[in-house]
Amino acid sequence: MNAVPIIRLLQPEDAAVFDRIAPEVFDFAVRPELVAEFLRDPRHHMAVALAEQQLIGMASAVHYVHPDKPTELWINEVAVTPAYQDRGIGRQLLQALFARGRELGCVEAWVGTDHTNIAARRMYAAVGGKEQSILYVTFSLDDRPNNGDRA
Repeated sequence: MNAVPIIRLLQPEDAAVFDRIAPEVFDFAVRPELVAEFLRDPRHHMAVALAEQQLIGMASAVHYVHPDKPTELWINEVAVTPAYQDRGIGRQLLQALFARGRELGCVEAWVGTDHTNIAARRMYAAVGGKEQSILYVTFSLDDRPNNGDRA
């Protein structure tokens, strides 16, 4: 695993990037119909790290507007396959998303993480993140049995 990764933002025609994914980059199996929907939506953004034609890292985000607030960039998640961790790839992925956010007029980017995720917190601090304490509340909108199974 000595290849220097290439960091780039995905475009609507980049579905083939998902053909070779390294372990633990995504939580679940990637579904082609969801890839297509994600890539078509101009408010969705993904920076990827590619090494030897394999997707070895990604960071996804959504930019959104609100009638009374400036445009913001919500970072959904950042992941790098274990073989490439601790090389600054996560920081580079975030910086690529921040650049996209600035192009779109976003005034702030934000991400949520668990208090116990020390590696993520360290990475976020390394790119200038300032921690704030918030309460995270979820609502299930899926009344099907086994709605926790996302695979």
